[in-house]
Amino acid sequence: MLEAEIASGVEPSITDTARETVALDGRLGLAARMIAVAYISMVAVVAGLTGAYYIMFPELGALAYDVLTRPRGRWASAPMHLATTPAITAVIGILVCRHLAYGFVSVLLAVAGALGVIIGLGSPIAPAISAGLLPLVLGVTNWWYPPGVLFGSTLLVAVSALWKRHLRIAAPEAMETVDDHSDGTTWDGAGPVLMFVVFGVLIVRITGLRFVLFPPLVVIGYEMFRHPGTHAWAGRIWRMPIACTLSAVCGYCAYLVLGASIAGAAIGMASGVIVLAIVDVHVPPALAVALLPMVMDHPSATYPLAVAIGTLALVIAFEVRSRLTARGAYPTNV
Repeated sequence: MLEAEIASGVEPSITDTARETVALDGRLGLAARMIAVAYISMVAVVAGLTGAYYIMFPELGALAYDVLTRPRGRWASAPMHLATTPAITAVIGILVCRHLAYGFVSVLLAVAGALGVIIGLGSPIAPAISAGLLPLVLGVTNWWYPPGVLFGSTLLVAVSALWKRHLRIAAPEAMETVDDHSDGTTWDGAGPVLMFVVFGVLIVRITGLRFVLFPPLVVIGYEMFRHPGTHAWAGRIWRMPIACTLSAVCGYCAYLVLGASIAGAAIGMASGVIVLAIVDVHVPPALAVALLPMVMDHPSATYPLAVAIGTLALVIAFEVRSRLTARGAYPTNV
């Protein structure tokens, strides 16, 4: 049934696509979200005290939200990959940024390198793609960036372990859900992602808005093209641009009022969590969108506009490919 719906270009229903581990709800869900916000605040405190702003890797917000609300999900079930994969792809991003200017070749190298790491390691940590692309988008060339990413992700593993230990004692039923151990051991979906990256850079060239291809967007695209009928927001695909754009607005407003500060990071993360609840869609990278202004160099009001353009372009590209696949004009395994 699911395969038939995908082949016909029709979005599968939420019931058919609920293969991801169910998120915690009620008091446990609220506690998980509060811990995620506290974790981001903790990272921001360390970044502020040390002056190492690289520690404030935006995708940590996405990772924390998913790992804590879905303690048996793909990301939470791979602690070693969670700690190391983003740091490895961050090294690739720094290498590319130090030798090439932003453009088609450099962006493709950064994304393809990150995909190669994920696939080669069999890692499910898709946000590591963002760690590889972020240096190019922000112009980061400092070698302290990978260790900063490693610190943040390792700290998250420790927080996740403590949270799981609490759940096993206080609410063991929350740890009895079915795991989704999908991994990245094949190149399925990588081709469309790289094609979209080229398309995204073209839009950047035309509009002059570099954040049209904001790093979390590639993560979102990878999840969509690799798991077309089972990614967390399948069946609600048009809610994704709304969630990401609203998160961008909230993050930008938090920056305007509070600056790149501990309070700004906490409010940005919390507002993103609220947006996901209101829009009723599980798109963890939207939280990275809310945190990006905290590491950008003088973000402007065009940032939410760029996010809106980028997310809409991705949805359109996904819909076009789905329809071409349904007509046999595009191979399903590319």
